[in-house]
Amino acid sequence: MSKSLKKAASLTLAVNIFLFFIKAIAGIISNSIAVISDAINSLTDIIASGAIMYSVKVSLKKPDSDHQFGHNAAQPIAVFLIALFTAIVGINLIEESIKRILTPYQTHISVFVYVILFVTIVVKFLLTRYQSRIGKTFRSPALKAGAVDSLNDVLASSLSIIGIFGVQMGLPYVDGIAGIIIATFILRSGYQIAKENIDYLMGRAADENIILEIANTALKIDGVKGLNELKSHYVGNKFHIEIHIDVDKNVTTESSHKIGLEVQNAIADLPEISKVFVHIDPV
Repeated sequence: MSKSLKKAASLTLAVNIFLFFIKAIAGIISNSIAVISDAINSLTDIIASGAIMYSVKVSLKKPDSDHQFGHNAAQPIAVFLIALFTAIVGINLIEESIKRILTPYQTHISVFVYVILFVTIVVKFLLTRYQSRIGKTFRSPALKAGAVDSLNDVLASSLSIIGIFGVQMGLPYVDGIAGIIIATFILRSGYQIAKENIDYLMGRAADENIILEIANTALKIDGVKGLNELKSHYVGNKFHIEIHIDVDKNVTTESSHKIGLEVQNAIADLPEISKVFVHIDPV
């Protein structure tokens, strides 16, 4: 697990650095606000990728004396900070794009600029698929957020092409409009990843399907007569569970403890669960 997550985070960072440099060159050559916005978007991706790589590394650390339940909160915290930074960048790009609409700048569009944007679209689409698969497999909020951002980059680069094509058709204001739309995608991306990670940071409870799976898992353990309380909340990107099980009051303390331990281990084996606290109620 740790190797796959670290590899995905490192690959994302390397790809974003490469795309930033080629898009920055295209932006300087073309002087298109749409292309410049796309390049700045890639710069934010580099910062985000670095934060993701670091947060993944921290989240995989084993519990210690200062963080006795592990470091799972590292990824949601990093992603939320990325979302705030993304919002600031998006607002600034909208402001600059409006200026370009009111006072169009001279642009210099070449085939080279188109090639760079097409390469960006292909690379980012492949990266989106990869990040999404790894993020879902290992339940990594950072990589899932990266997949959302990469998909938005595909749309942003597509709009850049529309913007520079509009300029070549004698419609200079199209460049500024494309810049505004790209900035809107950047803001939307920040909102999406912030919304999901607020749930992690606020300790939202598990949904009904997960609760039902936990309950069924507990009830399958021999000696469990029933359940009378089940609570859950996020700690990082996984759940802590508190469950009260009913056990025959006539069994020995040793036996009831064994039943509780079996329940604890069975629930902890579920992929969404980080820690389980079992209370035994004699009935």
